[in-house]
Amino acid sequence: MKPIHRLFLAGLAGTLLAGPAFADQKFPAELAGHGIIDAATFVAPPADAPELFRTSGKFTATDRKRVDQPRSIEGTSFLSAPGAARGTGMALPFEGQPVQGFSGIKALGDGTFMVLTDNGFGSKGNSPDAMLTVHKLAIDWRTGKAAVAETLFLRDPDRKAPFPIVTEATKERYLTGADFDVESMQIIGDRMYFGDEFGPYILVTDLTGKLLAMHESVVDGKTVRSPDHYAVSTPAVPGAVGFEVRRSRGFEGMAASKDGAFLYPLFEGPLWTGGAWETKDGREYLRIAEFDVAKGAFTGRSFKYLLEANGNNIGDFNMIDATTGLIIERDNGEGDPAKGCTGQPAADCFNVPARFKRIYKIDFAQADAEGFVKKVGHIDLMDIGDPKGVARIGGDKGKFTFPFVTIEDVDVVDAEHVVVANDNNLPYSSGRALGKQDHNELILLRVPQFLSAK
Repeated sequence: MKPIHRLFLAGLAGTLLAGPAFADQKFPAELAGHGIIDAATFVAPPADAPELFRTSGKFTATDRKRVDQPRSIEGTSFLSAPGAARGTGMALPFEGQPVQGFSGIKALGDGTFMVLTDNGFGSKGNSPDAMLTVHKLAIDWRTGKAAVAETLFLRDPDRKAPFPIVTEATKERYLTGADFDVESMQIIGDRMYFGDEFGPYILVTDLTGKLLAMHESVVDGKTVRSPDHYAVSTPAVPGAVGFEVRRSRGFEGMAASKDGAFLYPLFEGPLWTGGAWETKDGREYLRIAEFDVAKGAFTGRSFKYLLEANGNNIGDFNMIDATTGLIIERDNGEGDPAKGCTGQPAADCFNVPARFKRIYKIDFAQADAEGFVKKVGHIDLMDIGDPKGVARIGGDKGKFTFPFVTIEDVDVVDAEHVVVANDNNLPYSSGRALGKQDHNELILLRVPQFLSAK
Protein backbone atom coordinates (compact mmCIF):
# COMPACT_ATOMS: atom_id res chain seq x y z
CA MET A 1 0.00 0.00 0.00
CA LYS A 2 1.18 3.52 -0.75
CA PRO A 3 1.40 5.88 2.22
CA ILE A 4 -1.73 8.01 2.46
CA HIS A 5 0.15 11.23 1.76
CA ARG A 6 1.36 9.88 -1.58
CA LEU A 7 -2.14 8.88 -2.60
CA PHE A 8 -3.31 12.32 -1.52
CA LEU A 9 -0.70 14.18 -3.57
CA ALA A 10 -1.10 11.93 -6.60
CA GLY A 11 -4.83 12.49 -6.78
CA LEU A 12 -4.94 16.09 -5.62
CA ALA A 13 -5.24 17.69 -9.04
CA GLY A 14 -8.39 15.76 -9.84
CA THR A 15 -10.08 16.07 -6.49
CA LEU A 16 -9.69 19.72 -5.47
CA LEU A 17 -12.84 21.06 -3.88
CA ALA A 18 -13.92 24.64 -3.37
CA GLY A 19 -14.00 24.37 0.42
CA PRO A 20 -13.76 21.87 3.26
CA ALA A 21 -14.69 18.39 2.07
CA PHE A 22 -17.70 17.23 4.00
CA ALA A 23 -21.01 15.54 3.27
CA ASP A 24 -24.02 14.58 5.28
CA GLN A 25 -25.41 11.48 3.59
CA LYS A 26 -27.02 9.15 6.08
CA PHE A 27 -26.74 5.36 5.69
CA PRO A 28 -28.85 2.73 7.46
CA ALA A 29 -27.52 0.62 10.33
CA GLU A 30 -29.06 -2.61 11.62
CA LEU A 31 -28.33 -4.14 15.01
CA ALA A 32 -26.81 -7.59 14.46
CA GLY A 33 -25.45 -8.30 17.94
CA HIS A 34 -25.49 -6.85 21.45
CA GLY A 35 -23.00 -7.82 24.15
CA ILE A 36 -23.00 -6.54 27.71
CA ILE A 37 -20.39 -6.60 30.47
CA ASP A 38 -21.88 -5.60 33.80
CA ALA A 39 -20.52 -2.32 35.19
CA ALA A 40 -19.67 -4.11 38.44
CA THR A 41 -16.93 -6.22 36.84
CA PHE A 42 -13.50 -6.09 38.44
CA VAL A 43 -10.10 -7.78 38.12
CA ALA A 44 -7.48 -8.30 40.80
CA PRO A 45 -4.17 -6.46 40.37
CA PRO A 46 -1.02 -8.53 39.75
CA ALA A 47 0.37 -10.27 42.83
CA ASP A 48 3.54 -8.14 42.71
CA ALA A 49 1.67 -4.84 42.42
CA PRO A 50 1.80 -2.41 45.37
CA GLU A 51 -0.93 -2.58 48.01
CA LEU A 52 -2.18 0.76 46.63
CA PHE A 53 -3.95 -1.09 43.82
CA ARG A 54 -5.96 -3.56 45.92
CA THR A 55 -8.66 -0.90 45.93
CA SER A 56 -9.26 1.89 43.42
CA GLY A 57 -10.98 5.25 43.47
CA LYS A 58 -9.64 6.33 46.87
CA PHE A 59 -8.89 9.87 45.65
CA THR A 60 -12.23 10.75 44.08
CA ALA A 61 -13.80 12.73 46.93
CA THR A 62 -14.70 16.32 46.12
CA ASP A 63 -12.01 17.64 48.47
CA ARG A 64 -9.45 15.19 46.95
CA LYS A 65 -8.63 13.72 50.35
CA ARG A 66 -7.99 9.99 50.52
CA VAL A 67 -11.00 7.87 51.43
CA ASP A 68 -10.23 4.24 52.28
CA GLN A 69 -13.69 2.98 53.21
CA PRO A 70 -15.00 0.91 50.26
CA ARG A 71 -18.28 2.03 48.65
CA SER A 72 -18.50 5.22 50.69
CA ILE A 73 -18.40 7.87 47.91
CA GLU A 74 -21.64 7.87 45.92
CA GLY A 75 -21.33 8.01 42.16
CA THR A 76 -23.32 10.62 40.25
CA SER A 77 -23.54 11.39 36.56
CA PHE A 78 -20.99 14.05 35.65
CA LEU A 79 -23.69 15.61 33.47
CA SER A 80 -25.87 16.28 36.51
CA ALA A 81 -26.87 19.90 36.93
CA PRO A 82 -25.86 21.76 40.13
CA GLY A 83 -28.35 20.92 42.83
CA ALA A 84 -29.89 18.11 40.76
CA ALA A 85 -27.42 15.24 41.10
CA ARG A 86 -28.39 12.05 39.28
CA GLY A 87 -27.06 9.06 41.20
CA THR A 88 -25.73 6.01 39.37
CA GLY A 89 -26.29 3.44 42.10
CA MET A 90 -22.58 2.69 42.49
CA ALA A 91 -20.04 3.99 44.98
CA LEU A 92 -16.27 4.31 45.39
CA PRO A 93 -13.70 3.13 46.36
CA PHE A 94 -13.89 -0.22 44.60
CA GLU A 95 -12.28 -3.46 45.70
CA GLY A 96 -9.98 -4.40 42.82
CA GLN A 97 -9.54 -2.72 39.45
CA PRO A 98 -12.68 -2.00 37.40
CA VAL A 99 -13.09 -3.37 33.89
CA GLN A 100 -14.81 -0.10 33.17
CA GLY A 101 -15.54 1.90 30.04
CA PHE A 102 -13.49 1.19 26.94
CA SER A 103 -11.65 3.95 25.07
CA GLY A 104 -10.16 1.86 22.24
CA ILE A 105 -10.94 -1.37 20.42
CA LYS A 106 -9.30 -3.68 17.89
CA ALA A 107 -11.08 -6.57 16.17
CA LEU A 108 -8.63 -9.49 16.11
CA GLY A 109 -10.35 -11.27 13.23
CA ASP A 110 -11.25 -14.43 15.15
CA GLY A 111 -14.34 -13.12 16.90
CA THR A 112 -12.38 -11.68 19.83
CA PHE A 113 -11.49 -8.07 20.55
CA MET A 114 -8.78 -6.18 22.39
CA VAL A 115 -10.16 -3.25 24.38
CA LEU A 116 -8.40 -0.46 26.23
CA THR A 117 -9.85 0.54 29.59
CA ASP A 118 -10.06 4.30 30.10
CA ASN A 119 -7.40 5.81 32.32
CA GLY A 120 -9.28 5.99 35.61
CA PHE A 121 -11.82 8.29 37.20
CA GLY A 122 -11.75 11.37 35.00
CA SER A 123 -8.54 13.24 35.77
CA LYS A 124 -4.84 12.94 36.42
CA GLY A 125 -5.31 13.97 40.05
CA ASN A 126 -7.89 11.38 41.06
CA SER A 127 -6.50 8.31 39.26
CA PRO A 128 -3.17 7.31 40.89
CA ASP A 129 -4.67 4.01 42.08
CA ALA A 130 -6.22 3.14 38.67
CA MET A 131 -4.01 0.75 36.70
CA LEU A 132 -3.73 1.06 32.91
CA THR A 133 -5.09 -2.15 31.42
CA VAL A 134 -5.84 -3.85 28.10
CA HIS A 135 -8.36 -6.68 27.99
CA LYS A 136 -9.08 -9.43 25.49
CA LEU A 137 -12.82 -9.96 25.19
CA ALA A 138 -14.73 -12.98 23.97
CA ILE A 139 -18.25 -12.11 22.80
CA ASP A 140 -21.05 -14.50 21.87
CA TRP A 141 -23.29 -12.30 19.73
CA ARG A 142 -26.07 -14.90 19.81
CA THR A 143 -26.45 -14.82 23.59
CA GLY A 144 -25.06 -11.38 24.31
CA LYS A 145 -22.58 -12.80 26.79
CA ALA A 146 -19.25 -11.00 26.85
CA ALA A 147 -16.36 -12.04 29.07
CA VAL A 148 -12.83 -10.90 29.84
CA ALA A 149 -10.52 -13.67 28.62
CA GLU A 150 -7.20 -11.99 29.47
CA THR A 151 -5.90 -8.77 31.06
CA LEU A 152 -2.59 -7.00 30.45
CA PHE A 153 -1.28 -4.37 32.87
CA LEU A 154 0.90 -1.67 31.29
CA ARG A 155 4.23 -1.11 33.04
CA ASP A 156 7.56 0.67 32.65
CA PRO A 157 10.33 -1.45 34.26
CA ASP A 158 13.00 -0.02 31.91
CA ARG A 159 12.25 3.61 32.86
CA LYS A 160 11.23 4.82 29.40
CA ALA A 161 8.94 7.51 30.84
CA PRO A 162 11.20 10.56 31.34
CA PHE A 163 9.28 11.80 34.38
CA PRO A 164 8.44 10.40 37.83
CA ILE A 165 5.52 7.97 37.81
CA VAL A 166 3.31 6.84 40.71
CA THR A 167 5.19 3.54 41.13
CA GLU A 168 8.63 5.06 40.56
CA ALA A 169 10.34 3.15 43.37
CA THR A 170 9.03 -0.33 42.47
CA LYS A 171 10.54 -3.01 40.25
CA GLU A 172 7.75 -3.49 37.70
CA ARG A 173 6.63 0.17 37.76
CA TYR A 174 3.02 -0.43 36.82
CA LEU A 175 1.48 2.54 35.00
CA THR A 176 -1.56 4.41 36.26
CA GLY A 177 -4.13 6.97 35.22
CA ALA A 178 -2.03 9.62 36.91
CA ASP A 179 0.88 8.86 34.54
CA PHE A 180 -0.88 8.61 31.16
CA ASP A 181 -4.37 8.90 29.73
CA VAL A 182 -4.34 6.28 26.97
CA GLU A 183 -7.39 6.62 24.71
CA SER A 184 -6.62 4.62 21.55
CA MET A 185 -4.61 1.58 20.55
CA GLN A 186 -3.17 -0.26 17.56
CA ILE A 187 -1.38 -3.59 17.26
CA ILE A 188 1.37 -3.75 14.62
CA GLY A 189 3.55 -6.85 14.51
CA ASP A 190 4.96 -7.49 17.97
CA ARG A 191 4.21 -3.98 19.24
CA MET A 192 1.22 -2.15 20.67
CA TYR A 193 0.81 1.59 20.14
CA PHE A 194 -1.28 3.86 22.35
CA GLY A 195 -2.50 7.40 21.79
CA ASP A 196 -2.35 9.45 25.00
CA GLU A 197 -4.11 12.69 25.99
CA PHE A 198 -1.83 13.97 28.76
CA GLY A 199 1.16 14.78 26.56
CA PRO A 200 -0.17 14.16 24.07
CA TYR A 201 2.18 11.20 23.50
CA ILE A 202 2.38 8.03 21.46
CA LEU A 203 3.38 5.11 23.68
CA VAL A 204 4.95 1.92 22.33
CA THR A 205 4.86 -1.36 24.27
CA ASP A 206 5.57 -5.00 23.58
CA LEU A 207 2.71 -7.49 23.53
CA THR A 208 2.97 -7.99 27.29
CA GLY A 209 2.39 -4.28 27.99
CA LYS A 210 6.01 -3.31 28.78
CA LEU A 211 6.76 0.28 27.72
CA LEU A 212 9.43 0.50 25.03
CA ALA A 213 9.22 4.13 23.94
CA MET A 214 7.35 7.41 24.40
CA HIS A 215 7.03 9.96 21.58
CA GLU A 216 5.96 13.56 22.04
CA SER A 217 3.52 15.00 19.50
CA VAL A 218 4.64 17.24 16.67
CA VAL A 219 2.43 19.31 14.35
CA ASP A 220 3.80 21.59 11.60
CA GLY A 221 7.31 20.92 12.87
CA LYS A 222 6.54 22.09 16.40
CA THR A 223 6.07 20.09 19.58
CA VAL A 224 2.55 20.63 20.91
CA ARG A 225 1.66 20.09 24.56
CA SER A 226 -1.31 19.98 26.89
CA PRO A 227 -1.27 21.43 30.44
CA ASP A 228 -0.64 17.87 31.70
CA HIS A 229 2.59 17.44 29.69
CA TYR A 230 5.49 16.66 32.02
CA ALA A 231 7.43 19.77 30.89
CA VAL A 232 4.57 22.22 31.47
CA SER A 233 4.67 23.78 34.93
CA THR A 234 2.85 26.53 36.78
CA PRO A 235 4.94 29.72 37.01
CA ALA A 236 6.24 30.86 40.39
CA VAL A 237 4.32 34.12 40.10
CA PRO A 238 0.97 34.76 38.38
CA GLY A 239 1.38 34.60 34.63
CA ALA A 240 0.61 32.72 31.45
CA VAL A 241 1.24 29.00 31.03
CA GLY A 242 2.07 28.06 27.45
CA PHE A 243 0.45 25.06 25.80
CA GLU A 244 -1.41 24.33 22.56
CA VAL A 245 -3.73 21.43 23.40
CA ARG A 246 -6.67 21.82 25.76
CA ARG A 247 -6.72 19.41 28.73
CA SER A 248 -8.34 16.09 27.76
CA ARG A 249 -8.24 16.99 24.07
CA GLY A 250 -5.07 15.17 23.05
CA PHE A 251 -4.93 11.97 20.99
CA GLU A 252 -8.39 10.46 21.33
CA GLY A 253 -8.45 8.29 18.20
CA MET A 254 -5.47 6.79 16.40
CA ALA A 255 -5.77 4.80 13.20
CA ALA A 256 -3.09 2.68 11.54
CA SER A 257 -2.49 2.24 7.82
CA LYS A 258 -3.46 -1.24 6.68
CA ASP A 259 0.19 -2.16 6.07
CA GLY A 260 1.21 -0.92 9.53
CA ALA A 261 3.65 1.64 8.15
CA PHE A 262 1.93 4.73 9.54
CA LEU A 263 -0.15 5.80 12.51
CA TYR A 264 -2.72 8.60 12.25
CA PRO A 265 -3.36 10.05 15.74
CA LEU A 266 -6.37 12.37 15.85
CA PHE A 267 -6.67 15.21 18.36
CA GLU A 268 -10.00 15.42 20.15
CA GLY A 269 -10.04 19.22 20.16
CA PRO A 270 -8.71 22.01 17.94
CA LEU A 271 -5.18 23.33 18.48
CA TRP A 272 -4.47 26.79 19.90
CA THR A 273 -2.48 28.67 17.25
CA GLY A 274 -2.01 32.37 16.71
CA GLY A 275 -4.03 33.22 19.81
CA ALA A 276 -7.15 31.30 18.76
CA TRP A 277 -8.53 27.81 18.27
CA GLU A 278 -8.11 26.48 14.75
CA THR A 279 -11.29 27.06 12.73
CA LYS A 280 -12.49 27.19 9.13
CA ASP A 281 -15.23 29.72 8.46
CA GLY A 282 -16.13 29.70 12.14
CA ARG A 283 -16.18 25.91 12.47
CA GLU A 284 -13.62 24.08 14.56
CA TYR A 285 -11.44 21.46 12.95
CA LEU A 286 -9.14 18.78 14.30
CA ARG A 287 -5.67 17.73 13.19
CA ILE A 288 -4.86 14.20 12.06
CA ALA A 289 -1.08 13.83 12.35
CA GLU A 290 1.05 11.23 10.56
CA PHE A 291 3.59 9.07 12.40
CA ASP A 292 6.17 6.86 10.66
CA VAL A 293 6.26 3.59 12.59
CA ALA A 294 9.64 2.39 11.29
CA LYS A 295 11.34 5.73 11.98
CA GLY A 296 9.54 6.29 15.27
CA ALA A 297 8.88 9.91 14.34
CA PHE A 298 6.17 12.24 13.08
CA THR A 299 6.49 12.94 9.36
CA GLY A 300 5.40 16.58 9.63
CA ARG A 301 2.31 15.99 7.51
CA SER A 302 -1.21 16.33 8.82
CA PHE A 303 -4.81 16.31 7.60
CA LYS A 304 -7.84 18.16 8.92
CA TYR A 305 -11.22 16.91 10.12
CA LEU A 306 -14.04 19.48 10.16
CA LEU A 307 -16.46 19.12 13.06
CA GLU A 308 -20.19 19.28 12.35
CA ALA A 309 -20.67 21.58 15.34
CA ASN A 310 -18.25 23.47 17.57
CA GLY A 311 -17.77 21.66 20.85
CA ASN A 312 -18.36 18.20 19.40
CA ASN A 313 -15.86 15.53 20.40
CA ILE A 314 -14.17 12.56 18.75
CA GLY A 315 -14.51 9.04 20.10
CA ASP A 316 -12.33 6.75 17.97
CA PHE A 317 -10.64 6.40 14.57
CA ASN A 318 -9.83 3.23 12.63
CA MET A 319 -9.09 2.59 8.97
CA ILE A 320 -11.35 0.60 6.63
CA ASP A 321 -8.87 0.32 3.76
CA ALA A 322 -5.88 2.19 2.32
CA THR A 323 -7.53 5.63 2.32
CA THR A 324 -10.90 5.48 4.11
CA GLY A 325 -11.62 5.31 7.81
CA LEU A 326 -14.25 5.50 10.54
CA ILE A 327 -14.46 8.38 13.02
CA ILE A 328 -16.93 8.72 15.88
CA GLU A 329 -18.18 12.29 16.26
CA ARG A 330 -20.51 13.04 19.15
CA ASP A 331 -22.02 15.70 21.34
CA ASN A 332 -21.68 15.79 25.13
CA GLY A 333 -25.17 14.61 26.01
CA GLU A 334 -26.48 11.38 27.51
CA GLY A 335 -29.90 9.79 27.70
CA ASP A 336 -33.13 9.58 25.73
CA PRO A 337 -34.21 13.02 24.43
CA ALA A 338 -37.82 12.02 25.15
CA LYS A 339 -36.87 11.93 28.84
CA GLY A 340 -35.09 15.26 28.75
CA CYS A 341 -35.88 17.93 31.34
CA THR A 342 -38.58 20.30 30.10
CA GLY A 343 -38.13 22.88 32.81
CA GLN A 344 -35.50 23.24 35.47
CA PRO A 345 -32.87 20.46 35.64
CA ALA A 346 -33.92 17.68 37.99
CA ALA A 347 -32.67 14.28 39.14
CA ASP A 348 -35.50 12.44 37.34
CA CYS A 349 -34.78 13.68 33.81
CA PHE A 350 -31.81 14.11 31.46
CA ASN A 351 -30.78 17.77 31.55
CA VAL A 352 -28.39 17.28 28.60
CA PRO A 353 -29.90 14.45 26.52
CA ALA A 354 -28.03 12.72 23.70
CA ARG A 355 -28.78 14.11 20.23
CA PHE A 356 -25.70 13.84 18.00
CA LYS A 357 -23.97 10.43 18.03
CA ARG A 358 -22.56 9.52 14.63
CA ILE A 359 -19.90 7.47 12.91
CA TYR A 360 -18.48 9.15 9.82
CA LYS A 361 -16.71 7.50 6.94
CA ILE A 362 -13.85 9.75 5.80
CA ASP A 363 -11.58 9.57 2.77
CA PHE A 364 -8.01 10.88 2.71
CA ALA A 365 -7.74 10.46 -1.07
CA GLN A 366 -10.60 12.93 -1.56
CA ALA A 367 -9.15 15.58 0.73
CA ASP A 368 -9.38 19.15 -0.55
CA ALA A 369 -6.59 21.62 -1.29
CA GLU A 370 -6.33 22.64 2.37
CA GLY A 371 -6.06 19.06 3.59
CA PHE A 372 -9.65 18.65 4.85
CA VAL A 373 -10.65 15.00 4.52
CA LYS A 374 -13.93 14.25 2.80
CA LYS A 375 -16.84 13.05 4.89
CA VAL A 376 -18.38 10.42 2.65
CA GLY A 377 -21.40 9.90 4.93
CA HIS A 378 -22.49 8.68 8.34
CA ILE A 379 -24.58 6.29 10.39
CA ASP A 380 -26.68 7.62 13.25
CA LEU A 381 -26.23 5.79 16.56
CA MET A 382 -29.47 7.34 17.81
CA ASP A 383 -31.38 5.70 14.95
CA ILE A 384 -30.37 2.05 14.59
CA GLY A 385 -32.77 -0.46 13.10
CA ASP A 386 -33.56 -3.57 15.16
CA PRO A 387 -36.15 -5.49 13.11
CA LYS A 388 -35.12 -8.85 14.60
CA GLY A 389 -35.30 -7.70 18.22
CA VAL A 390 -31.61 -8.25 18.92
CA ALA A 391 -31.30 -5.57 21.63
CA ARG A 392 -30.85 -6.83 25.20
CA ILE A 393 -31.72 -3.40 26.58
CA GLY A 394 -32.54 -0.10 24.89
CA GLY A 395 -34.68 -1.47 22.07
CA ASP A 396 -38.19 -0.23 21.29
CA LYS A 397 -40.50 -1.18 18.40
CA GLY A 398 -37.75 -2.17 16.01
CA LYS A 399 -35.46 0.74 16.90
CA PHE A 400 -32.34 0.89 19.06
CA THR A 401 -30.31 3.82 20.34
CA PHE A 402 -26.85 4.20 21.83
CA PRO A 403 -27.42 7.31 24.01
CA PHE A 404 -24.12 7.42 25.88
CA VAL A 405 -22.09 10.57 26.45
CA THR A 406 -18.75 8.94 25.60
CA ILE A 407 -18.94 6.44 22.73
CA GLU A 408 -15.25 5.78 22.19
CA ASP A 409 -14.85 2.57 20.19
CA VAL A 410 -15.39 1.60 16.56
CA ASP A 411 -13.64 -0.88 14.28
CA VAL A 412 -14.36 -2.88 11.14
CA VAL A 413 -15.27 -6.52 11.72
CA ASP A 414 -15.81 -7.62 8.11
CA ALA A 415 -17.10 -6.25 4.78
CA GLU A 416 -20.59 -5.73 6.22
CA HIS A 417 -20.16 -5.14 9.96
CA VAL A 418 -18.59 -2.75 12.46
CA VAL A 419 -18.31 -3.07 16.23
CA VAL A 420 -19.09 -0.10 18.50
CA ALA A 421 -18.68 0.24 22.28
CA ASN A 422 -19.08 2.86 25.00
CA ASP A 423 -16.90 4.27 27.73
CA ASN A 424 -19.18 4.06 30.76
CA ASN A 425 -17.12 6.45 32.93
CA LEU A 426 -17.65 4.26 36.00
CA PRO A 427 -19.28 5.44 38.25
CA TYR A 428 -20.20 8.70 36.50
CA SER A 429 -22.57 7.93 33.60
CA SER A 430 -26.22 6.93 33.44
CA GLY A 431 -27.33 7.42 29.84
CA ARG A 432 -29.23 4.16 29.38
CA ALA A 433 -31.53 4.50 32.40
CA LEU A 434 -32.07 7.26 34.95
CA GLY A 435 -30.41 6.50 38.27
CA LYS A 436 -28.52 3.46 37.01
CA GLN A 437 -24.85 3.18 36.12
CA ASP A 438 -24.25 2.37 32.45
CA HIS A 439 -22.81 -1.04 31.64
CA ASN A 440 -20.10 -1.74 29.08
CA GLU A 441 -22.13 -2.33 25.92
CA LEU A 442 -20.72 -3.63 22.64
CA ILE A 443 -22.88 -3.66 19.53
CA LEU A 444 -22.40 -5.31 16.15
CA LEU A 445 -23.89 -3.23 13.35
CA ARG A 446 -24.64 -4.42 9.83
CA VAL A 447 -23.74 -1.49 7.55
CA PRO A 448 -22.79 -2.81 4.05
CA GLN A 449 -23.88 0.32 2.17
CA PHE A 450 -21.97 2.56 4.54
CA LEU A 451 -18.72 0.60 4.30
CA SER A 452 -18.83 0.48 0.49
CA ALA A 453 -19.85 4.11 -0.03
CA LYS A 454 -17.56 6.30 -2.15
